[in-house]
Amino acid sequence: MAKPKEEDLGDDFSYILRMADTDMDGLKALSTALTSVKGVGPRTAVQICKNTGFSPFSLAGHLSTEEQETLRLAIEGYAETVPLWMLNRQRDIETGDELHLTGQQVTLTLKDDIDRLRTMKCYRGVRHASGNKVRGQRGRSNGRGGLTLGVKRSK
Repeated sequence: MAKPKEEDLGDDFSYILRMADTDMDGLKALSTALTSVKGVGPRTAVQICKNTGFSPFSLAGHLSTEEQETLRLAIEGYAETVPLWMLNRQRDIETGDELHLTGQQVTLTLKDDIDRLRTMKCYRGVRHASGNKVRGQRGRSNGRGGLTLGVKRSK
């Protein structure tokens, strides 16, 4: 898609929108710009556009301040408007609620979950603590970090 010219955008165009502690690019389509928010993927972004009635293909910068507020409320209330299988935090361990985390909540919850596994000293917690692969991937020859291992070349 060709980049729009400045005179075509208008005076009230917003180049950067602030949603869920994230800066969104106003020059991108609304559904694509929403994916820059942590916890909002392509499918979630299209569903949020459907819930608000906005076109997912229009530029995000054309939204007025009232429409931006509507979009912000739609992101916050996403968990109440969609089926359970579309949520990213079903049956939360601590509260038992059905949640959809966005922004900084995703990072903090992931950190809390890993810390909980470490304190339990279960297999996954021990693997996280030692920095090894957690989900059964091959660790002998692939995905190593740090210094290079292997055959030395002779000069």
